[in-house]
Amino acid sequence: MFATATLAKRIERAEKGLIVEAARSSGHRLPPGQMLIEEFAGAAAVYVEPGAPFNKVAGAGFDGAPAVEILDSIERQYAERGSPVQFEVSSLGDPVVVRTLTTRGYELVGFENVLGLAIDRRSPMQHPDEVHISRADPGDADVWLDTVVTGFLHADVFDGPPSHETISRDVLEPIFRDMAATPSFERYLARRGDSVAGAASLRIEDGVAQLAGAATLPQHRRRGVQTALLAHRLAEAAARGCDVAVVTTQPGSKSQENVQRAGFSLLYTRAILVKPSR
Repeated sequence: MFATATLAKRIERAEKGLIVEAARSSGHRLPPGQMLIEEFAGAAAVYVEPGAPFNKVAGAGFDGAPAVEILDSIERQYAERGSPVQFEVSSLGDPVVVRTLTTRGYELVGFENVLGLAIDRRSPMQHPDEVHISRADPGDADVWLDTVVTGFLHADVFDGPPSHETISRDVLEPIFRDMAATPSFERYLARRGDSVAGAASLRIEDGVAQLAGAATLPQHRRRGVQTALLAHRLAEAAARGCDVAVVTTQPGSKSQENVQRAGFSLLYTRAILVKPSR
């Protein structure tokens, strides 16, 4: 699959939608005035709480560089919350955005890869028979949450750069619990026999199937759990008319290896630029 700027813009808009929706799902438990959601130039600046993975600016780079006044306002609001400002900018976006940020003291701290697959409704992806996938019902909320968080906190060893951030269980659990209560985030569980082995989620926006939150418990790895979760969600996305599925991974990670084996192509990279709080 080949990525154009037009496709990248659609994917980045869906990413922005995911970040905004996930943040809003946390609003019920936050003090008044703590949350920040400000949309500008096709992007959104979001702050939820200290250490949250959604504290970032997503979607920038496809509607020109933000005005100086907007950047001043955003940086001030993050500073008031004691938080650095993190921009994630696609390599297919306008380079003027990155140039503007670097002149304002932003530092490049890492990258993440966006991989995509054109969804083929005629040739469903095969998966191991021993792994069974089902939608998580309301009674599965706690086991889904524990599976995802435990899987994330026990990352696979891989030959790639270390992550630029570390997120604790205390932060991940309320975030994922909030997401699970949002209708657009569909949750799935993978079982091997009678044991829960993995979990994942799916979100659809504008024909883009966002395959997010996939995690396998350490004792069930290398048993086809990720392949089964991937195949099931791709079939769901195809049935609902999506034309592209996307996954975001850390460069060189086992997750990237798994999805490339399944036919995903590297579409583009996001540069992660951070301005420390003063």
